[in-house]
This record gives sequence, structure tokens and C-alpha cells, in this order.
Amino acid sequence: MNRICQSLLRQSYRNPGGFTAGASASASMPGVLSRFFAADAVTGEAVDKATLDKLVRTNKVVVFMKGNPQAPRCGFSNAVVQIMRMHGVQYDAHDVLANESLRQGVKDYTDWPTIPQVFIDGEFVGGCDILLQMHQSGDLIEELKKVGIVSELLKAEESKKEDEKAK
Repeated sequence: MNRICQSLLRQSYRNPGGFTAGASASASMPGVLSRFFAADAVTGEAVDKATLDKLVRTNKVVVFMKGNPQAPRCGFSNAVVQIMRMHGVQYDAHDVLANESLRQGVKDYTDWPTIPQVFIDGEFVGGCDILLQMHQSGDLIEELKKVGIVSELLKAEESKKEDEKAK
């Protein structure tokens, strides 16, 4: 698994439109925005199910991660950020390191022990390993389509096919 993530990240660093250290999401890929929330206005108290329900529905795609999209603080969170960038997905990111009750609360909410955690249309998808498998199989493109998001990778493929037909 770790080799797969490293391979994915190496490819994205070679991609001139990809993320570069210190660059914001909008600078590294115009038109792609991510909002990240440090403490999520949640106090040190336990985060309840209603609060998490609200957080996972703030956008079509929501990621609970370590760090933020501009500065992920673990390799798995970084891999999820890179996958989202490759697909050009606008998403909300919640930094679980800024709030321990949020970190534990989301784990309890999904009954999934690891971070990052990805939600599409309010439904829990999984972590880095599942998102990576979906990306590699093309299932992520289909899931994004279901919620009205057209992947940049799909747009590029369609454009390439149109160019070949024109020749």
C-alpha cells in the first residue's frame, strides 16, 4: 500500500499542473478550490452525531485529514489530496489534528479507525486505500459523476479523443 501511495505521489510531483510545496490549491490548479477548517467551531467537548452529520454535508466531497490540503501532515492525507487535485474536485477539508474530539468523533461516527476519511454526498467512502483503489479502477470518476462532479481526468481523456478524431 505504501509503495502505491508513493508511486502516486511521485507521478503527481512530475505533473506540472500538480501540487508544489508551498503553493495554494488555487495556484497549483486554477479553478480547484478546497476549504479547510482548523477547529471547525467545535469545542473540546465530544463531537456528537448531529454535528458530524452537518459537517459531512457541507459540500459534495468532504475529507477529514491530518493537516490541511496546502500542508498535509501524513502521507495518507497527502495521497488523498493529490487524488482530489488530479480529479479537480472541490472539497471541504477538516483538520483533525486541530481538535482531538473531532478526530475521535469522526472515527466513532464511521466506525473506521484511521484518518483520512472521505465522504461523497454525505456518505462515507473510506480512507486513502479505498480512494486510491477507486481512482485506479475508474470507480471514483463514476462516483463523482453521480453527484454532478465531472473529473478533470475524464475531461482530459475526452478532449484527447476529440483531438484524435479531428486528425
